[in-house]
Amino acid sequence: MVQILVTEPAAAKLKELIQKHGTTEDSFLRVYVAGGGCSGMSYGLALDNKAGEGDNVVHNNGVRVVIDDESAKYLDGSTVDYKETIAGSGFLISNPNNWSTCGCGKSFNPKGEGAPDAHEGHHHEHEA
Repeated sequence: MVQILVTEPAAAKLKELIQKHGTTEDSFLRVYVAGGGCSGMSYGLALDNKAGEGDNVVHNNGVRVVIDDESAKYLDGSTVDYKETIAGSGFLISNPNNWSTCGCGKSFNPKGEGAPDAHEGHHHEHEA
């Protein structure tokens, strides 16, 4: 089972978005990884209300997060947070499973055969 943490600020913002957009009570946050982006893979976040057979459902801080099986291997152990700063606001994904990112902060290279040993254990935050 995939583990993902949704912080209290992120959960509060998700509840607000679900209520604001008039979606059903069954709505949840879908977090996924797609090919592409400057560094090879990119994060995606979307409100959804239909979970599929291969989806992993995680309940955290009063919200549901759904992750498909393919994305789960890249997102296991990640944290979804929400930050508001002078520069802007948005959801952030902190992912222990990557070793490099690009300047946009929305794409990454996962740890694996091509990952240099010097970056092992580093955690990066990415705005999505």
